[in-house]
Amino acid sequence: MASKAPTANAVPTVPATTDPSSTATTDPSSTATTAYRWRWAALLTLLIAEAMNLLDATILPVAAPVIHARLGGPESDIQWFGAAYTLPFAVFLITGGRLGDIAGRKRIFRIGVVGFVLGSLACALAPSAGMLITARVVQGVAAALVIPQTIGMIRSMFDGAELARAMGSIGPVMGLAAVCGPVLGGVLTHADLLGTSWRAVFLVNIPLGAGVLAASPLLREDRSAHRPRLDLLGTTLAVLGIGLTVFPLIEGDTAGWPARNWAALAAGLALTAVFGYQQRHRARSGRSALIEASLFRNRGFAAALAASTLFFAVINGLTLVVVLQLELGLHIDVLPAGLTLLPWSGAMAVASWIAGSRLVPRYGARVMAAGLVALLLGALAAIAVYATTPATAYPWLLPAALALGGLGQGLFAVPYFTTALHRVRPNETGSAAGLLNAVQQLGGTLGTALLGTVFFHTVASGDAVLSGVRNAFWVAVGLIVVTGVAAAFMITPERGRRTHADGRATD
Repeated sequence: MASKAPTANAVPTVPATTDPSSTATTDPSSTATTAYRWRWAALLTLLIAEAMNLLDATILPVAAPVIHARLGGPESDIQWFGAAYTLPFAVFLITGGRLGDIAGRKRIFRIGVVGFVLGSLACALAPSAGMLITARVVQGVAAALVIPQTIGMIRSMFDGAELARAMGSIGPVMGLAAVCGPVLGGVLTHADLLGTSWRAVFLVNIPLGAGVLAASPLLREDRSAHRPRLDLLGTTLAVLGIGLTVFPLIEGDTAGWPARNWAALAAGLALTAVFGYQQRHRARSGRSALIEASLFRNRGFAAALAASTLFFAVINGLTLVVVLQLELGLHIDVLPAGLTLLPWSGAMAVASWIAGSRLVPRYGARVMAAGLVALLLGALAAIAVYATTPATAYPWLLPAALALGGLGQGLFAVPYFTTALHRVRPNETGSAAGLLNAVQQLGGTLGTALLGTVFFHTVASGDAVLSGVRNAFWVAVGLIVVTGVAAAFMITPERGRRTHADGRATD
């Protein structure tokens, strides 16, 4: 599951301003925006598109075991149902943003929404697990075209105080979508409307997407005045490298880690290294690269990427194994499984609001530490609950532990993005924000692969399902500790760099 924090998409990825015409062009030297008549209706359209994306990510994990039971196939397919979406979403995010810069954000946004709707329909009609996984890839690529365009178009339609209000509306909407996703997944699958069962979790995207397309003429076209070139070789290397790395992590236990899995892992790591070299070489030659090489001169930003990957691996992986234990271990219905996750989502939404409105303005980056402590305590509390609950009984204290984890997620996520971008230079902001969003999705994919595989490996070795979920939580505890170390490097002052009051960093 790609459980995005409510503030994740609130990171400005494209500084854009507009002229009074119907097509706006990014011009960093301009700061005045002529009021656009339909800006608030257009904002609602963009927010629905953002919420549709997050709903699709959070609605699936609850339904995934039911899908597997109906379509059959190896247990690793349960992980692929989520990873097949988040992996292409992650690796194509930056390219999707570049396409908007080149061809126009409104145009690419509409193409992405059409692809997302068609992918959702293909998911709902899929006759087999393989077809469903393929359709999920289509959804992920389409989402990578949609999401990068929203911030740029918002900035093209609003200015001054209105821009702050418009940007501030993203967090609450994402929080609401995060809360509704697991519950809606349980309700739709349980209701079995017209015999649709799990297929309804994908069909719900069709009216939402159709509404967004119907309202899309209200959007204002926007494109970059300085159009970057696509890095097709870099994109290909990233897809192959990350894909070959994730594949054996998910399939390894099912296949018993044969030589081909080790070969795939080695090839994936090697191609990822080649991708890093290719990006540096492309930047040095003056060509547009996927990743701004200068970002990695900043130790704090590199630490932020590691922290994001680890943090969202924990969030997505734990959500998956909780559902697996309930539905596969206790064989409870999909609806109570979805309701079990509600305290996590609800606490995350509330904590995000409190952190953004009160805590972060007063305490700054220190709120991240409080979030990680709460997440760690929630994971340890869940382990204690699983250790003291009979194998055939519902863990009644688990929702309280999950609420503590959700509290930690909300407290960490809000200050994280501000802190991660704190030392980034203005000309690096777009690349940095896109990369942060990409590694968030990548972390979710790795968490689904790693913690899901730990769960299935334990169960396959003959231990009880409770042992599998406890082992996964213990791995998550270790990841949280390492996340804390990475987060500490994010806020440690770097010798030779000064940070100004406005967040500008200079050497």
